[in-house]
Amino acid sequence: MSRIGKMPITIPAGVDVKLEEGNFMTVKGPKGTLCRQLAPEITITIDNGVMEVTRPSDLKKIRSLHGLTRTLIDNMVVGVTAGYKKSLEIIGTGYRAAKAGNKLTLTLGYSHPVEMEDPEGITSEVEGNTKIHVSGIDKEKVGQYAANIRAKREPEPYKGKGIRYQGEHVRRKAGKSGKK
Repeated sequence: MSRIGKMPITIPAGVDVKLEEGNFMTVKGPKGTLCRQLAPEITITIDNGVMEVTRPSDLKKIRSLHGLTRTLIDNMVVGVTAGYKKSLEIIGTGYRAAKAGNKLTLTLGYSHPVEMEDPEGITSEVEGNTKIHVSGIDKEKVGQYAANIRAKREPEPYKGKGIRYQGEHVRRKAGKSGKK
């Protein structure tokens, strides 16, 4: 049995979960609504505020879908109650970020500023001019948008300049050695 898949999901007060045929799930909470089509092979039962995910057989595909389905449902429930947040740091002389409306402008040492527009349902905030906070209710979209921002100038290994996740450790390399 999957260790993750067999754990029950507790549905908090104020969260409404609807399961339609074909495993189409809608989760509505105080922060918003999320919908997702889940694997039809997996059985989902809701009873007295507790949701359980079970699998019909032990085929390799079904076993891998078991834990995935449970995690996707849990991420939806957590998203509509607490939401998700990713923080990024900009490190480098002259590197900075600015926010105007829903447009994020990054100055990253290129000949032009890099402009990014916040996707629907995702908000980004700039703290100071070197910290960016990306937040929203969909864990997948928050992580993808943060990864897209980081990809504009990934941290390089010699000086460590670039955009990194808060708390990310960048492995540094030694530079050139002197004369031979």
